[in-house]
Amino acid sequence: MSDNSFLENVKRLIQMHSEGLLGGEIMPEDALIGIVPECELPNVLTMGMALNYQRNSYTLWQSIAAAYTDESTRWIFTPLVVAKSSIDDLRLALLEYRVALQPNRHPEIWKSVSSGIARSSSEGDVAGLMESAHYDIACLKSMMQTTRKSEFPYLSGPKIFNYWLYVMETYTGVKWQSRELITVAPDTHIMKATVKLGLCTSDVLNGTADDRKLVAEAWEKALKGSGLAPIDVHTPLWLWSRAGFPSLTAESLFTHPDKGKVTTL
Repeated sequence: MSDNSFLENVKRLIQMHSEGLLGGEIMPEDALIGIVPECELPNVLTMGMALNYQRNSYTLWQSIAAAYTDESTRWIFTPLVVAKSSIDDLRLALLEYRVALQPNRHPEIWKSVSSGIARSSSEGDVAGLMESAHYDIACLKSMMQTTRKSEFPYLSGPKIFNYWLYVMETYTGVKWQSRELITVAPDTHIMKATVKLGLCTSDVLNGTADDRKLVAEAWEKALKGSGLAPIDVHTPLWLWSRAGFPSLTAESLFTHPDKGKVTTL
């Protein structure tokens, strides 16, 4: 496939997403809309993202919304409070609505990330963390993935870190510096879609850390100079895979998986 044909397919995919033709209009994090005030979203999104690993994302964010709605457990989304809390109190609160599934590991991760956030700025919250890094992804990447990596388990991993940057941009409106550094977050759906588009071979479907790195780097290279950042294709790719890879040709018909109707593309 030529570079031009590949980019045409990518742009068509983005267009299909914008027109609602890939299903999944409700994303997992949408569970917070109308429940969490805008000023609290950075904390809630970040803390929830810290446990968004090898589990159903829709169920996780529904649990987070329920925990935030309950005033007795809402404190778990305030990093300064969590940093000073006992691990036993934190465990009980996280298990109440199944925000945490692992009674030992998950509370430890939550407390570590909260403490890392709390010590990052005078405000002790995610807004302060981002401000301290001047909203520069290069700076955040250096801090969270290298110099202070141990403080941000899971969240510092390339898949979750990049998706966290994307979610923060999408839901909080943050304007990142060095936005082009946000790569795709190569989970199973992203990797299948990447292979389907012919950007990588099926060998990457083994899903190793090296495979995920290869996919992320392939997207960076493919989109360089196109005016698109790799993260711009993340959600369209993810939904395209979940929808069963409907055709990208203009003449095709696509049965919408959620609405059960046929739409001409």
